[in-house]
Amino acid sequence: MTDITLIRAAAERLKGHARRTPLLSSPFLDEIAGRRILVKPECLQHTGSFKYRGGRSAVSALDAETRAKGVIAFSSGNHAQGVALAARELGAPAVIIMPADAPQLKIANTRALGAEVVLYDRAAGESREELGETLQAARDLTLIRPYDEPQVIAGQGTCGLEIAEQAAELGIHEAEMLVCCGGGGFTSGIALALEAEAPGFTVRPVEPEGFDDVTRSLASGQIETNAAVSGNICDAILTPAPGKITFPILKRLCGPGIAVSEDDCLRTMAHAFQRLKLVVEPGGAAALAAALYHGDRLNADTVICTISGGNVEAPMFARALETLGDTP
Repeated sequence: MTDITLIRAAAERLKGHARRTPLLSSPFLDEIAGRRILVKPECLQHTGSFKYRGGRSAVSALDAETRAKGVIAFSSGNHAQGVALAARELGAPAVIIMPADAPQLKIANTRALGAEVVLYDRAAGESREELGETLQAARDLTLIRPYDEPQVIAGQGTCGLEIAEQAAELGIHEAEMLVCCGGGGFTSGIALALEAEAPGFTVRPVEPEGFDDVTRSLASGQIETNAAVSGNICDAILTPAPGKITFPILKRLCGPGIAVSEDDCLRTMAHAFQRLKLVVEPGGAAALAAALYHGDRLNADTVICTISGGNVEAPMFARALETLGDTP
């Protein structure tokens, strides 16, 4: 299981490699939200998302012999790129299984980072897990899961260590921490880090409407599964269900989840660009969208939001910017 010791060890391995992203603010966003909003922009991380942290943590934790045989991962794009870059940096071959309907930018970027990309049809019910296990066994590769993996969770938790330190520098000791959530690796890693370093914070997972498996699981107390696996613009955070490792952590440490609409995310992408000069993908905007448009679900005067990624294709980003003519 992942704990704060594993997260601190991951932070040591990531020193000089992962970027220490800033904590940003805007009076315009505060006005929309009606409270103080701080933003942790992991869209500025290597490969454009927080996933590099977990990928680097997991690949760097392997012994040299195992690493030389290669790694395999499955992902809609951000974990793919994070693992691909980490593997290239550490001299490990990488095979990445990606859905054929993933954004072409993410597929192209993963290949450009030197990984072998294997596509599958998730809409037709093909299982990435079964495909991954088959290739793993055939080639003697090490599987690095996108969220239900202790070293991946530890790597994502390094973002939480930074948030705790940055918030303390601003004199913030109590806040709600909103995290863009898919399978829960990012959320559980941050929650574990804040439990140790900022216990006055309450972590809240944020998901797309219709894909709110973590929110429903926290409400019921048991793992719930989404009816669909695709069909939402927030592709980066669409997962079937919370993980067997992540859910117990989420259940113990998180407050209730929040679900946001596609329109919420598009408007938030536009605001992030206009007010923070950030390029954000739809799923990466979910946590900030909850802060801006679901304030009735929040309790704290200060809210910190992750922006989990910025790997968005030009037509989708243009669609978001068109909302700037709308009222907040």
